[in-house]
Amino acid sequence: MNRAEKQAFTEDFRSEAENAGALYLTDFTGLDVKLMTLLRRRIRESGGRYRVVKNRLAKRAFDDLDLAGLESHLSGPTGIVFGTTDAVEPARVLVDFAKENAQRPAFKVGVVEGRIIGEEQFLKVAALPARDVLMAQLAGAFEGPMAAFVGALEGKLQELAGLLDALREKTGED
Repeated sequence: MNRAEKQAFTEDFRSEAENAGALYLTDFTGLDVKLMTLLRRRIRESGGRYRVVKNRLAKRAFDDLDLAGLESHLSGPTGIVFGTTDAVEPARVLVDFAKENAQRPAFKVGVVEGRIIGEEQFLKVAALPARDVLMAQLAGAFEGPMAAFVGALEGKLQELAGLLDALREKTGED
């Protein structure tokens, strides 16, 4: 790779990393071409992208992105998952794929919404429900108190109507 190609790769990598909501660095040691192809397909279907990178070029791009702290994880074979649409689905795919293939690829470190996360947080992200399920749960959480509030208002309106009927009957008797 000549200097111009390295510069173009670094700029492309940097822009892709900036647009991604999540980055997961992995060690793909022990995966053959067939498994790598399968992993890439599954990650692509989940809304992400898997790229094998040269550590030196990734360091340059991460320096430009102010992601200090990742340099220590850039050793050995490195593949990076870019979660472009969602942080949860690519993480879930990585965890499931690793379970099926003797813990390969191995998770190194992640970046979600600009924060560096370790393996424990990564597993928590992977265990989250899908985005649409979370949105439905959130809507349900808002719906319950709203329905109770509407019910309370309706009860007060019925009480007011009853009081007005009683007042009308009382004034009609006199």
